[in-house]
Amino acid sequence: MTRIVRPALAATAVLATLVLTACSSGTPGASGDQTATTAPTQSTACATSPAAGGSPAAAGGAPAAAGGSPAAAGGSPAAAPGGANPAAGAAIPIAKTIKPTDNSTSIVYTATGPEITCGRTGLTMHSDVVYATPTASGGQKITLKLDIQTPDTTGTKPLVIYLTGGGFVQADKQGNLDQRTWIAEQGYAVASIEYRTVTNGHATYKDAVADVKSAIRYLRAHADEYGIDPANVAVWGQSAGGYLAGMTGATNGEKQFDAGDNLDRSSDVQAVVDEFGPSDLSKLAADYDTATQNANYIPGNSAAQWVYGQGTKKSIKDDTPAIQAADPATHVSAKTPPFIELHGSQDHLVSPSQTLIVHDALRAKGIESTRYVLVGADHGDLSFTGNTTAAKPWNTQETMTHILDFLNRHL
Repeated sequence: MTRIVRPALAATAVLATLVLTACSSGTPGASGDQTATTAPTQSTACATSPAAGGSPAAAGGAPAAAGGSPAAAGGSPAAAPGGANPAAGAAIPIAKTIKPTDNSTSIVYTATGPEITCGRTGLTMHSDVVYATPTASGGQKITLKLDIQTPDTTGTKPLVIYLTGGGFVQADKQGNLDQRTWIAEQGYAVASIEYRTVTNGHATYKDAVADVKSAIRYLRAHADEYGIDPANVAVWGQSAGGYLAGMTGATNGEKQFDAGDNLDRSSDVQAVVDEFGPSDLSKLAADYDTATQNANYIPGNSAAQWVYGQGTKKSIKDDTPAIQAADPATHVSAKTPPFIELHGSQDHLVSPSQTLIVHDALRAKGIESTRYVLVGADHGDLSFTGNTTAAKPWNTQETMTHILDFLNRHL
């Protein structure tokens, strides 16, 4: 367990680096130990650097090309999202053109102004907590861990489970530390989890959704240990994580996704935050130029494996029953909780219309849904492409306050 002490001091570039160290340092405990321990560390500002452990949002909906071959779209970087190591040399298709989306039922704004800062609330971090050990398709056990930050204040805290992006090929729980820390300082227990991907356990979306629900049940079962209010749980994801957040909330009450331990606990959630997540994968690149569409729809790529499984020769472009079943919009029911969706109008990796699909489906079923469109904003942190300014709209106090206000209303 790491105690993070956050005095309210002025932010500087050096101190912004310190928060990365404070929040992501530590070594895993010995076998069977569920927490890692480090000495108390002071930090004063949310991390704004794309360094490891603190990148805001990882690109998640853009699939890697089949077999690790570069995608067809020109200029696609052969790098993994969020500054992480490249995934088998796979490239991420980046759109050259983006057609406008119908935003008549959305709130459109330009995200400007100051970025979030932290340092007014002490936090305790439990790192590398093992929450599940599912069996992969090949028979091997996969150890899944989470990190959880809790405010050093009295009373139980509503729980927010953060789901990182990663193109369906990786799920680094250390991602987006700055925003997670800011939400935790507002009075929430914030857990960031690992989940299975196409490269970790040859998983499909069904496995990953089951992992998220396992984490929810685990933390409800250990609510007293972490000071959690088990009656108030939200999921919050970005990109591929936004997709999983949407699937988790849309499938409230669907027992087919509940597997593993703590089955006496509910996996239902009370709110969903979906930032630039895919929905209908057959239309993942629908807003883009032809070259980018072709790159996204290569048969057998990571998105196709996410739906059909390892070794598939199919494309997500085909609107099959399997693709429909993988779309959160098709699972919306009376049990689905309120959603907030946020998307940049200039998202070059996941078509802006993707969050509109789930937004429209929710509204059609009478479920509360509020969709924000950030004018000119791209796909979160794109520093791995050389774009060092894309994260700024997502880190503004204005954008993060939209998310906080939503959580405050529903948890």
